[in-house]
Amino acid sequence: MQAMEDKILTEGKVLPGGILKVGNFLNQQIDTGLLREIGLEIADLFKDEKPTKILTIESSGIALAAAAGMAMDIPMVFAKKHKSSNVDGQVYTVTIHSFTHGNDYQAVVSRDYLTAEDRVLLVDDFLASGNALAGLVDLVGQAGAEVVGAAVAIEKKFQGGGEALRKQGLRIEPLACIESMSDTGVTFCHL
Repeated sequence: MQAMEDKILTEGKVLPGGILKVGNFLNQQIDTGLLREIGLEIADLFKDEKPTKILTIESSGIALAAAAGMAMDIPMVFAKKHKSSNVDGQVYTVTIHSFTHGNDYQAVVSRDYLTAEDRVLLVDDFLASGNALAGLVDLVGQAGAEVVGAAVAIEKKFQGGGEALRKQGLRIEPLACIESMSDTGVTFCHL
């Protein structure tokens, strides 16, 4: 998606440790025009898969997943990063390691929101090592539902997560794919 690549080049910042800061347009402050384009692009990419639900993890994936859900007119569910008092009853849970934060957390989804009849599209802001998407795949599997694919705003190909998940048969569609990045710039790949 050219608009995503343009935003990364003009407004993204490469930080030490392989971090790409896009908080000013994607995950803290959101460019709503770009968000609308993202939702429509994801809907177009996965329309033939006929998903019944979209699943993401709080918090940075929520806006992207909601935009896609609105464009596809289907519900969006997000996994909470820990069970709270407003999550009651039976849950699906998985431990996920966060590359960005360097810690583990429990992703939790109420069993009320994912069922064996669902065809689930995964949506997230980044794909780096693949831990978050693998965790979402696990949650969908616990429900007995089917994963129809994954859409990510930005894939950092050089971290290998996308390749590993694709080898397991997961269809992944990044809106921007980064081959490499350094203090001097970003190099995009085209899958």
